[in-house]
Amino acid sequence: MEKIIQDGKEVVRIESEAVKKLEERIDENFAKAVEMILNTKGRVIISGVGKSGIIARKIVATMNSTGTPALFMHPSDAIHGDLGMVKMDDVVILISKSGSTPEIIRIFPVLRRIGTKIIALVGDMKSHLAKEADIALDVSVEEEACPYDLAPTSSTTATLVMGDALAIALLKAKNFTKEQFALYHPGGTLGRRLTLKVEEIMTKGENVPIVHQDIDLHSAILEMTSKRLGATCVVNDEGKLVGIITDGDLRRAMEKFHDLSNLKAKDVMGKNPKSIKPDVLASYAIQLMETYKITQLICIDDENHPIGMIHLHDLVNLGFITS
Repeated sequence: MEKIIQDGKEVVRIESEAVKKLEERIDENFAKAVEMILNTKGRVIISGVGKSGIIARKIVATMNSTGTPALFMHPSDAIHGDLGMVKMDDVVILISKSGSTPEIIRIFPVLRRIGTKIIALVGDMKSHLAKEADIALDVSVEEEACPYDLAPTSSTTATLVMGDALAIALLKAKNFTKEQFALYHPGGTLGRRLTLKVEEIMTKGENVPIVHQDIDLHSAILEMTSKRLGATCVVNDEGKLVGIITDGDLRRAMEKFHDLSNLKAKDVMGKNPKSIKPDVLASYAIQLMETYKITQLICIDDENHPIGMIHLHDLVNLGFITS
């Protein structure tokens, strides 16, 4: 058992040291690579073979989600027609630990004829690829975590981190916002938080608990119970919101009054309840609930009529907040 734990820690140590040494290589070449991509009118096309190809796909995914259009091109497919996707205005990133991967070397002269700019992520800065690329970024490692120095481990980690560094540097240079990120991630929790509006998640119509301020308390409790939101809106003769009755208000009423039978809704309601408009982002509803430590939020129209209600459980179910 102890041997297994030590083996695992050794892998983490080796790979973390490889990543740490990358920091020293974030230099002028790195800045030039970022500027080259920023200034291109085309896309970023990334290519690699084997494990490098897997890392290339991950970097493509990261760039696409952070505002830099990117495509993956497999070198073997490239020489059988996929080079047609490459245009002169594109920037191609070639990944190779040795810098002499046959498939990568084979497509290199064709890319030169197309006229595209080439960035190399290589583990050998003396290699053919490093020397011939427009910009070469050093992702070399002293050792792989594999005890036989065969399986790409530290080297793929280092390459992935360098790709992340490029993507995030580009993100910051473009002033890429959270709202733009959400646009590309509509299915994610962050995307929903930044795009969903209150009207899209609130309880509405006949399912909204509403009682008149002069109704007897017993009827108000029945309205709360039937609508299952743990509260009810209270309105005046004009149907405008004047209060809210929650489970907490009922408990306080039981402590204050010995006889509840003659009480009306207005006698126990909380006045000036927190409310929100339907076109406001749901993220603001979360902020209000957390600030005022409430579990229900009433949605009103421009004339202060209650038209909906959001419950804390709705936000939990959507994954906006944890219970």
